[in-house]
Amino acid sequence: MFNISLRQMRTLLAIQKHGKISAAARALGLTSPAVTLQVQQLEQELGCQLFLRTKTGAQPTEIGEIAIQSAHRLIHELTSFEEIVQAHKGVAAGTIRLGVVSTGKYFAPRVIAAFTAMHPGISMTLVAANRADIIQKLHDHDIDVALMGRPPTTFKVQATLFGDHPLVFIASPEHPLAGKLDISREELAEQKFIVRERGSGTRSSYEFFMSDTLGGLRTAPTEMDSNETIKQAVIAGLGIAFISGHTIEQECLSGKIVILDVVETPIRRQWFSIRHASRTSTPALQALDDFLRLRGPSLLPVLSKPYPAAPSQSANMPLASYPD
Repeated sequence: MFNISLRQMRTLLAIQKHGKISAAARALGLTSPAVTLQVQQLEQELGCQLFLRTKTGAQPTEIGEIAIQSAHRLIHELTSFEEIVQAHKGVAAGTIRLGVVSTGKYFAPRVIAAFTAMHPGISMTLVAANRADIIQKLHDHDIDVALMGRPPTTFKVQATLFGDHPLVFIASPEHPLAGKLDISREELAEQKFIVRERGSGTRSSYEFFMSDTLGGLRTAPTEMDSNETIKQAVIAGLGIAFISGHTIEQECLSGKIVILDVVETPIRRQWFSIRHASRTSTPALQALDDFLRLRGPSLLPVLSKPYPAAPSQSANMPLASYPD
């Protein structure tokens, strides 16, 4: 059996995270020669080179990548073991690294506040990024839990459904379609659109919804990479947008944005709490899963009706489901 220390495992992870020996040394509170010596000792023990030293930093070799993944698993297993032991002794404690897709940052803080109020011994950190980055962080075990829509399919995960996620069309109050009832896809196709970048879940749902429109879009949509930029563009009158209903709570309350009454909308998606299948469950993670199942829906922003008048027949139609 290899004679490998936890310190060497943590050193591997620090180099992988920071890219350079010097940066990893600063993060670990060590000198660069000390970190280099740890890597050399580990390489000697394994009989393999783990990193290629280049001008741009330390690049892991193929076996280095495998060693880094093993280090992630070992550290997480030890962390899980520690939390389980603490729970066995009656100490409700633990740490959860929570990742959310960009849309989720609009409600994640209230989730954290409510959860930690119920479990004050559990600390949480929050990382918000685009879908691709969150999936990569989950795969690399850089986060423990991800809140997102459609679960990833490139590796095995455990997913817990905890709430609905409506997608809506929005416009400024001065837009010609504002206040109009039963807007059709063909009417939408005449408008200028502002959309998220390709690859985002919202963009995929938008393209799916508009794919059956006769004649297609009349003008090419303007692409923007954040919900905040899209909302400001809509407020400025640059066009209409398709966006998560959870991102527009404050703008709707202030009257800066209105939800359009488009036939067969809101489009209904779901929110999931997702863990890597290889991540051992801990009392803290189980507590978060239970909390989201019971309290998650009540912590999501609630959409109001897209018009102040009496509801039309289409407003009572069931929500349509579309792929993320």
